[in-house]
Amino acid sequence: MVQNFTPRQRKVRILATLGPASANPEMIAALHRAGADAFRVNMSHGDHAGHAKVIAAIRALEKDTGRPTTILVDLQGPKLRVGTFKDGPAELVNGKSFTLDTDKSPGDATRVYLPHPELFAALEAGTRLPLAALTEKDRKDLTFALEQHVDWIALSFVQRPEDVAEARTLIGGKAALLVKFEKPSGVQRIEEILELADAAMVARGDLGVELPPEAVPPLQKKIVATARRMGKPVVVATQMLESMIVSPSPTRAEVSDVATAVYDGADAIMLSAETAAGAFPVEAVTMMDSIARSVESDPDYFRRLHFTETAPDATTADALAEAAGSIITTIAADAIICFTASGSTARRVARERPGAPLLVLTPKREAARRMGLLWGAHAVPTKDIGSFEEMIAKGKRMALRHGICKAGAKLVMMAGVPFGTPGSTNVLHVATLTGDELRGYS
Repeated sequence: MVQNFTPRQRKVRILATLGPASANPEMIAALHRAGADAFRVNMSHGDHAGHAKVIAAIRALEKDTGRPTTILVDLQGPKLRVGTFKDGPAELVNGKSFTLDTDKSPGDATRVYLPHPELFAALEAGTRLPLAALTEKDRKDLTFALEQHVDWIALSFVQRPEDVAEARTLIGGKAALLVKFEKPSGVQRIEEILELADAAMVARGDLGVELPPEAVPPLQKKIVATARRMGKPVVVATQMLESMIVSPSPTRAEVSDVATAVYDGADAIMLSAETAAGAFPVEAVTMMDSIARSVESDPDYFRRLHFTETAPDATTADALAEAAGSIITTIAADAIICFTASGSTARRVARERPGAPLLVLTPKREAARRMGLLWGAHAVPTKDIGSFEEMIAKGKRMALRHGICKAGAKLVMMAGVPFGTPGSTNVLHVATLTGDELRGYS
């Protein structure tokens, strides 16, 4: 049976982190109603048993609503820890020196043991730390996540393409791979890294630890623009509505920060502690949804989006995606509908940031779930098509069924012939709804 659910009234997606304040089924459902399109499970906290319950609750919610719902598991990555202190916590004094050393004895207010000899071997200004992106804990967490059939894996502290290649091999196509840019060394090789990844995240918290605060905003814009040019979804994350951890309303600076990410064309914006451990998780999602809607209603929104040039690759599919965007503008089309097995066609269309709604029809529920991080995509799992005539009829019917547009609307459709063959996008067709398409269907 085809599920009938209406699209969100905004293009940017909202990713909400689950934690102690939001890990129960009732709160997950409330966050979804407030506007959360995807949920982040942070492996830095909790255990596998607890995470399995959360994942099960999200899948139950998906069944209840009929809307494909996205689950992202965020691997902890290499975390550096110091040794013990002999008299409990030590307070560091501003202006005084403090030493990290190889002495295993308990520390004090002047020094402490750092159990990472590889760091001492790499002591040199600007040296890339010899730390693998995947620790033993990460490997166990990854195995668990894949057994749970999650949709996205987030790889932390990526420094080099080899980190991504290793993770992709271990994932083996069972989930999509998002890389988190948290270290300057990773940003320096951003294009090489993104070539191997499916999406990117601007992890501003850890970037802010590594760099002066004023250096983070330019890097945020660079990462967003590069990912958009390469056709990879990009998430802006960390401290977006930080004050809402303890307050029911954000600061004006935080509202402006979220708005900037939306104006820059990010595919998704993320809430961290605001929904994981804050006192107002639903209010935080509601506020983020409201900010995004406000920005997207700005008459200048789409003009600003296209400040970033997203030239197509030299492929038929990219050429058609660019053409579809132009057709929508030229004839004032009401929607674009793409038929895709893997989601690749939808990503190409979304890269163009079209001004009309994007309805994505796919025979694979896994592909529909992964599109919860894709700008503007309303993904619907449905049976595959077998002919050109069926494509037109189904596209019209689904546009009406899901409230994408009404009778008289002009539709731009994209698909591949032969139908059902991944990577074969080669058809672009314009059709008009007559209003008769739902006759004979319950």
